[in-house]
Amino acid sequence: MQGSHSVNIRNFFVPGPLGRIPVRLYQPAREAADDSKLPLVMYFHGGGFVSGSLDDADTPARFIAQHGQAVVLSVGYALAPAKPFPAAPEDAFAAATWACKHAAEIGVDLARMVVAGDDAGGGLAVALTLMTRDRCGKPLAAQILISPMLDPSMRMIGDAGRLQSDLTAEKCAASYRQYLPQTMQRLHPYAAPLEVSRLAGLPAAFIATAERDVLCPEAEKYASSLIRAGVPTQVSRFAGITHGALSTHLPLLKEVVNFLRCRFASLQGNDDHHPYLPFKLTPSTAL
Repeated sequence: MQGSHSVNIRNFFVPGPLGRIPVRLYQPAREAADDSKLPLVMYFHGGGFVSGSLDDADTPARFIAQHGQAVVLSVGYALAPAKPFPAAPEDAFAAATWACKHAAEIGVDLARMVVAGDDAGGGLAVALTLMTRDRCGKPLAAQILISPMLDPSMRMIGDAGRLQSDLTAEKCAASYRQYLPQTMQRLHPYAAPLEVSRLAGLPAAFIATAERDVLCPEAEKYASSLIRAGVPTQVSRFAGITHGALSTHLPLLKEVVNFLRCRFASLQGNDDHHPYLPFKLTPSTAL
């Protein structure tokens, strides 16, 4: 495929507040003489805050590294019920802090640091944007949210039967009960982004939703809130796709890479002449 590269992958641990955090680093293979810094994408897997692993994020992480000319750091955060909120977002922040401290070692440009995730990982990516702002961390270049979990109140959740969704309200409720055992935690901004009113100044966003997904309404509601707050936001809904299939859906992965390429080109001021050429998307029967 256009712009593809082989990828070097290694697993290791980084320090976290509750112990070691497993991570997987994806680095595009380059010529030995090429010491230029690449963008960094931090990716958080799905699993409803109670399951999932680095393996679940392998397809999107590998695709972004291979075709997006970026280093990807996939993070295996703490899971409930053994480690409920705020363990997961604190792990996300600790991994981001590690990446900033070791930017030279892994060859990344912190001016092009992005957070991304699907399902619960999308919720953690949002939490990390808020934590970074609130704690005066390194400003992020963008956020990529793929069918994210954003609303513990579940006021906007869709009807699984009507949508033919593979994810149900009952599954979401069970996950949130384990992740947020205390009632007041469901109003915390790092757990309930839809409750946040101060969104101005957050990084540009790409939000992907699936038509056959009960989480589609809340993700698109968050997108509209970002737009009202003046945050550059791109929203794509994929027709006929379920929640579980979206993160590995090829048209979605191509759009993610195109969004990143355009975003990085804009940051570098090279909108007319730059190496981040978009994919020529071929119409899909799934669209």
